[in-house]
Formats: sequence, structure tokens, C-alpha cells
Amino acid sequence: MEEEVMQHVRRFTPRTLLGSLMLGVALLSGCASTGSSLLGGTQADDRLTSGQDAKFFSRSGFQACAGAAAVGVLACMLSNSSNKAACAIIAGVAACGVAMGTNYYLDQRRTEYANTSDRLAAMQRDVEADTANIIERTNTAQQVIADDKRQIAEIEKHLKEKTMEKKQAEKQLARIDKNIEVLNRDLKNMNEKVSLYRDVADAERKDGGKKSEVQRLDRQIDQMNVKVAVLQKEVDDLYSMRSAVTLG
Repeated sequence: MEEEVMQHVRRFTPRTLLGSLMLGVALLSGCASTGSSLLGGTQADDRLTSGQDAKFFSRSGFQACAGAAAVGVLACMLSNSSNKAACAIIAGVAACGVAMGTNYYLDQRRTEYANTSDRLAAMQRDVEADTANIIERTNTAQQVIADDKRQIAEIEKHLKEKTMEKKQAEKQLARIDKNIEVLNRDLKNMNEKVSLYRDVADAERKDGGKKSEVQRLDRQIDQMNVKVAVLQKEVDDLYSMRSAVTLG
């Protein structure tokens, strides 16, 4: 892989190549950031974007790849490497590999733990940690959802009594819509996590992992999935209530 990368690197001048890479990483990183100013418009509730729990499920694997690549490129720029352009390209490829999902996760854990029992125990700890993060995120989401539901009820009341202008209602509803968008993004990434862990458990099962230990991992993943389902229901209820509002 490294030799193939180097062949591509030799086709361009270091300045051109490095400039292109930095531009690509900057664009990817900008798109990955929560509430990017590039998108403009209404912002989601601060509790959903800047709280301690906001970072855990805010990025997909692709976005994590962009962020990791940016770190790798910066490290190359600050290093004493004689060929910073080549270093940056290789760092970017390696960073994307980190975010590729099941295969990378399996390879990483198998490198760290040659013993299957130790590896499965480490995987269980990973699932437990992510489940705890989901619970924390759900607690925050429930607070925001409860406030949004109260606001929707107020909007409906004012619209019925004709004590609120349409533009004001649209502005308030737009913020609720943004909250729903952020929560659905988080749910998508949570479900991707669940799928990754299920694939990992299946791979360990096929490779001869001890049945009782793999089943224990399965149960941990099931518990994680239940927590995701709880948040999904909360968001679906909010979406249903929001969809029922008509501005005429």
C-alpha cells in the first residue's frame, strides 16, 4: 500500500500535492463539524451540540476519517520529515483506515489481545462504555425533547388563538426541526455502532470463540440496542408531534 501511495506522490510536485490534500481535508473536516457555519441557518439547542455527551455519536465513520486525517496531516507538517507531502498522503490514508469500521476494529483488538477470552472481555467493556454514553445522551435528549414538546403545545395554542405571527412560529419550529435533525444523526451513528458490534460478535463466533463468552457479548449488544430504541421512540414521538403542526 505504501509503495502504491509513493508512486502517486511522485507524479505531482510536493507543493501541488500537499495543497490539494490540505484543501480536501479542510473541506471534509468543515463538513464534519457540528452546526458548521458553512451551512448557516438555524442552530440546534446548545445542549445537543456543546454538551459533554455531544461528541460521542456526532460523527459518522466518514467524518471521523476526515478529522483523523487532519490530525495526521498536521503532524507531518510539524515533523522533521524530508518529504512532508508524502508523509501527509500516507498519514491521510492510514487515518481513514482507522475509521473503516468492523474490519479495522477486529484487527486492532486482535493485535492487542491474542487470547480470545481477553479480547472478548475487552469488546464487552467497549460495548458497556458506548452503552453508558447512549444513556447519557438520552438523558440530555429527553430534556430537550420535553422542552420542544412544551414549545410545540404553546405554538399550537397561540396559532389557534391567533396570537402569534406565522413568521415567529416558523422560526421556533425551525429550531425544533434542527434538534430533530441532530438527534436523528446521532441515532444513525448509534445504530452503526450496534451493527459493528454485531458483526464483530459474528466474526468471533465463526472463528471459534467460546460460545458462552460470545453469548455474553451478544447480551451486552442487545442491551445497547435497547437503549438506542428508547431514544428512537423519544425522537419519533417528538417528530410526530411536530409534524402535526400546520401553519396554513
